Amino acid sequence: MNRELPKSPEGAPPLTVQVWGRGALFTRPELKVERVTYPVMTPTAAIGVLEAIFWKPEFGWRPVAIDVLEPIHQFTQKRNETTDLVMLEDAVKHETTVDSPGNRTQRNSICLRDVAYRIHAHVELREHATKPEAAYRDQFRRRVERGQCFHQPYLGTREFSAHFGPADESEPQPITDDLGIMLHSVHYGEKSPSFSWFTARLESGRMHIPRTGINTDAPVEA
Repeated sequence: MNRELPKSPEGAPPLTVQVWGRGALFTRPELKVERVTYPVMTPTAAIGVLEAIFWKPEFGWRPVAIDVLEPIHQFTQKRNETTDLVMLEDAVKHETTVDSPGNRTQRNSICLRDVAYRIHAHVELREHATKPEAAYRDQFRRRVERGQCFHQPYLGTREFSAHFGPADESEPQPITDDLGIMLHSVHYGEKSPSFSWFTARLESGRMHIPRTGINTDAPVEA
């Protein structure tokens, strides 16, 4: 499955991991009221799964492709959310508390049902890395084979926990479709976060992810 994908600077194919679950919600950040999922897993969600399995400050994850292994089915549910949100720095300083019961609201969410994906990704070393790329790749493979993770990975939101394991040879779904503009990455700065985007497309069940997205100067509310 890796023959069409870019190799690492050391000439290695992408690492792979298979993830699946009973539901998923990859929220479109441009929609402010109702939670509406993208039809497939986003690059940021893939990074979240990979970091839940294996994370170190010496490297970052760069997903290059996601295979859709189950048909795309949606369902609607109501979820309890809070409108009382605080800035991260205030929460760390314990200067502000959240009154969730007093600010609870119900929102309709359009989610995905019975999903499975194969994530292809590279380890990208940072300047202070102390080991070669191959060492981190081997550690990731061992953790996947043993089912080890730092915390339970999830598919977009924590209520949709994800199972994971070594990738098999199952074929992606025979779906070719334009998915429109998709979130590529989130950039956290001193003020509000900014976002980058890319034009997503499924080709025979595989979504290729470019190295970089198109940046937007104005932040988008999630």
